[in-house]
Amino acid sequence: MKLKYILPFIVFGMLFAACSKEKSIKNFMVDSWQTTYLKIEMHTVNNTDSLQVYEDKFENNPELVAQSKYNKDGTFFAWFKNLKGEKISPSKGTWNVINDSLFVEFYYNGRDMKVGYHITATQEGFIGKSLYDWDEDGFFDDILTMKTKRIKQ
Repeated sequence: MKLKYILPFIVFGMLFAACSKEKSIKNFMVDSWQTTYLKIEMHTVNNTDSLQVYEDKFENNPELVAQSKYNKDGTFFAWFKNLKGEKISPSKGTWNVINDSLFVEFYYNGRDMKVGYHITATQEGFIGKSLYDWDEDGFFDDILTMKTKRIKQ
């Protein structure tokens, strides 16, 4: 009998927790970011069983650094910053958060991109992980891991 009265509170509590987490990630994302680490593991490059790994730690004053700004209205801008401090290769798109995942849509390098990232907040920024067809071989089996930090604009 007591379970009958407690169950609605449990269900409401789970819904409240899920909604507040989504809202907090949305609020968290509204800021400016710089990529500090990037790793892409491509498991079937050119339709073979070859594994190709691209990794960059962006150390020692790299030529280009990826930066982005996420706005409250669901739009974002991304670019690369070169050694002269210039913004090059700008891109713009839209973003949304569902549960603990960030979904972005944008046009880059001749193709429409729709990518989802699992987001984990860190002290500096966040870690984003996605499963996508980064090598354009037709298989969504490539794993991207990126780390970011908050930046001032």
